[in-house]
Amino acid sequence: MDFFCIFAAKWMIMQENSEISQYKLGLRDKIVVVAMKLFIKKGIRLVRMDDVAHKLGISKRTIYELYEKKEDLLYEVVVCHFKMRQAAMAKVLDRCSDVMEILLEVYHQKVADFKKTNPLFFSEMIRYPQLQKFLNEQNIEMRQHSLDFYKRGVAEGYFRADVNYELAVNLFDVMGQYIMEQELYRTYTIEEIFKNIVFVSIRGMCTERGVRAIDKILG
Repeated sequence: MDFFCIFAAKWMIMQENSEISQYKLGLRDKIVVVAMKLFIKKGIRLVRMDDVAHKLGISKRTIYELYEKKEDLLYEVVVCHFKMRQAAMAKVLDRCSDVMEILLEVYHQKVADFKKTNPLFFSEMIRYPQLQKFLNEQNIEMRQHSLDFYKRGVAEGYFRADVNYELAVNLFDVMGQYIMEQELYRTYTIEEIFKNIVFVSIRGMCTERGVRAIDKILG
């Protein structure tokens, strides 16, 4: 009898723990979604854990039970943000037939993303060591994707075969860092930055066929 009582008690505890775990998992997802919206709208520094808790109608203590500090929540938000971007890119690759279609789609996506995001969200990331490590790792992966993109463009006849694309990818990376560090987005629109810096550079790597496609995009 004692055995069955003990077994029943343990089973109930396991069920309760499972329900608590499911609740916390669902709550964690909601916290990330709300925090992401706040970070994107206000930047990172101005968002407090109190703000996230208030939006969700929960106590700040509840959030701290899941995230020891703000940087931990921010890290999960950024990881989620990158996964969403990767999923969106996968859809672009599925529906586009060549690199120029991909370029056009990516251009529209990046412009839309940047317009709805407070630039502080990007510039303030570098203050967090854990996040900076993740961003550096992602940047290495993105460079490889960019290199694959240009190689595909060469095979499709849009990009010249005599360009050192590994060097070009590194230069684009430096260019992007300069744009963010100098906050050029405060002086120029994102469309101006893309058309006068990014597309002009890419146009120089194009074959005649690629130039016609770029000019059509910019037209």
